[in-house]
Amino acid sequence: MLNITPRQLDVFVQTALHGSLRAAAERVHLTQPAASMALAELERQLGAPLFDRERGRLHLNARGRELLPRAQELLERHAELARFGQGDAQALAGELRIGASNTVGNYLVGELLGGFVRAQPQVAIRLRVANTDTIASQLLDHALDVGCVEGPVAHPQLELKPWREDRLRVCAPPGHPLARKRSLKPADFAGARWVLREPGSATRATTERVLAQLPPGETVLELDQIEAIKQAVAAGLGIACLPEVALVDALATGRLVVLKTPFLDLRRMLSLLLHRQKYRGALLEAFLQTVM
Repeated sequence: MLNITPRQLDVFVQTALHGSLRAAAERVHLTQPAASMALAELERQLGAPLFDRERGRLHLNARGRELLPRAQELLERHAELARFGQGDAQALAGELRIGASNTVGNYLVGELLGGFVRAQPQVAIRLRVANTDTIASQLLDHALDVGCVEGPVAHPQLELKPWREDRLRVCAPPGHPLARKRSLKPADFAGARWVLREPGSATRATTERVLAQLPPGETVLELDQIEAIKQAVAAGLGIACLPEVALVDALATGRLVVLKTPFLDLRRMLSLLLHRQKYRGALLEAFLQTVM
């Protein structure tokens, strides 16, 4: 009969998420030898190793990847049982790991998290800001509980829930030739110099869809941060297609202007992204109810 303890599962989960026993020991408040013993005992009871050891790092093997979501669910259910036993099932605590693509993480984080943080002050929020492809990958690895992304994600194990509509704008420095035209048409963009986000970004995917509606131009820079693109455009290096919410300050100070392009569809949907196999316990359900 197996005698697996929550502490052993916690050490396993933290090791999987952080890649080392030292980091796992710190997260679960154990010494490294004690954490190592807990993991070794778990592997002994299961009759197989859960990690491949490579140059001091621990990487989940196939058995470990299969166990990870189950171990996370057991720990969440154990915490819910503890709250129920204490007669305080409605009081939430613990950690919620949220991934946000750049637009959301840098410009809409208050709208995404504000209501939940105010309602659940005992919950620790761990926010990871990255591009949409990275957020999707980490959800598939069970390194995140939920994501909020800018673009469509097509994967059978991931579920998209619409959150709110977003709009992009084509922007340029005030002195740009296109900014001086009273009325623009698609032909005016022939040969335009563009500053783009990096591949894997949802903003990049939307921009490529926009560029397909315009005459050929030239990509002069690829940058992985919206603020860097704004600086490049303001310096006269090219024009860009960026989220409206990210342009507020630059438009207010006159560093950038929006080009009027009614012939382009620049709308898109921001969405919550969830793993279909992820256990949606009280903590995650409370977050979803707050933001939806």
